[in-house]
Amino acid sequence: MASAKYIEAVGRRKTASARVRITPARQEKVAVNEKSLGDYFPLEVMAQTARAALSDAGEKFSVSAKVSGGGLKAQSEAIRHGIARALVKYNVELRKAIKQRGFLKRDPRMKERKKFGLKGARRAPQWSKR
Repeated sequence: MASAKYIEAVGRRKTASARVRITPARQEKVAVNEKSLGDYFPLEVMAQTARAALSDAGEKFSVSAKVSGGGLKAQSEAIRHGIARALVKYNVELRKAIKQRGFLKRDPRMKERKKFGLKGARRAPQWSKR
């Protein structure tokens, strides 16, 4: 399987969607929307979240991600989800370790839509007796 040029997978979280390509490399490099990981995410915590699935791999990969939608936190989690899926395509034996950390599960929680007659998704207007 290592003879392939790159392995592609899609990761999602809330309304963020990330198309991730991993390539075996000598040096680990992560690029998001053609920027380095540190330049794209202002907080180191978000960069660590995006990179988290790579620690299980045992090999070094060059990662290229195109991400859109959502906020920065959701985007970092979408990248992590995409990397995890791509790693499992690359080597099925990594699945158990990645799955135990919860990186293969697509987090389904999304914002509920606003309904008419209400102030938000569920908040009703204040009731007045008189």
